[in-house]
Amino acid sequence: MRSRYSPARVPDESPRIVWPIFPRHAANELINSPKHIRRQTSDMKRAAIGVRMHSGWGALVAVSNGAGTVEVIDRRRIAVTTPGTPGANQPYHFAENLELPEAEKFLRNCFAASKRLAFEAVRDVVGELHGRQYRVVGSAVLLASGRPLPPLSKILASHALIHAAEGEFFREAFSKACEGLDLSVSGFQERKLDEYVQTTFGKAATRMWQQISTLGRSLGPPWTKDQKTAALAALVVLANKQR
Repeated sequence: MRSRYSPARVPDESPRIVWPIFPRHAANELINSPKHIRRQTSDMKRAAIGVRMHSGWGALVAVSNGAGTVEVIDRRRIAVTTPGTPGANQPYHFAENLELPEAEKFLRNCFAASKRLAFEAVRDVVGELHGRQYRVVGSAVLLASGRPLPPLSKILASHALIHAAEGEFFREAFSKACEGLDLSVSGFQERKLDEYVQTTFGKAATRMWQQISTLGRSLGPPWTKDQKTAALAALVVLANKQR
C-alpha cells in the first residue's frame, strides 16, 4: 500500500467556510461559529471513498461502516476528460504520433484538464456527503503493478508501456485531485487487495467480503468488480483511519 500526503492544491477551487456573525441561539453561541462547526463535524459519521479508474473515467464508491455493517452511501461514474477533446481518453496513444516536445506538452495539458475534472468530481462528492452528515476522512485508488515507468521516449516506443502509462495517468489525476482537497489518498495494488483486507479486518475479513459481494442485490446495478473493489479499498482506508 502506498500513500501520498503532500498537498497539490488547485488554486481557489477548494470550498471555503465563511463564518457568519449572525444569528445567535439561546445559549448565546454563534450557530456557525468555528466551535459550533467543530462540534457538528465530530457528530458526523465517518466515510471514505474508493475509485477504480479507467481511460477517461472512474467508478467511485463512498462507504461508511457502523457496528460492522457496510453502508454504501454514494456510487457514481466520474468523468475526467472533456467529451470531444481529441486524444483525451487515450492520451499516450495520441502522443505516440507526435514529436517528443509536442507529446510532452500535449500530455501536460491533458493531465491538467483531467486533474481539474477529478478535483471537481471529488469536491462534489465530499460536499454532498457533508450535507448528509458524513465526513470523508480518506480515499483509496486501485493500482496496477506499481512498477515505475521509463522516460516518455521509451514509453511511446512500446505499445504495452503506452497502455500502462495511460492507466497510471488517470490514477494519478485522481490522486492529485484528492490531495488538492487535503484528502489523504492511499493506493492499493489490486492483485493484493485480498491481503490488505485480511490484514486490516482479520477474522472479520470474510464477513466484509460477503457483505460487499451481496450488496448488489439490495443496491441494484451497477455492482461489478469496479464497485466491489473500490468499496473494499475504501473500507480498508476507513478502518485504518479509525485506529
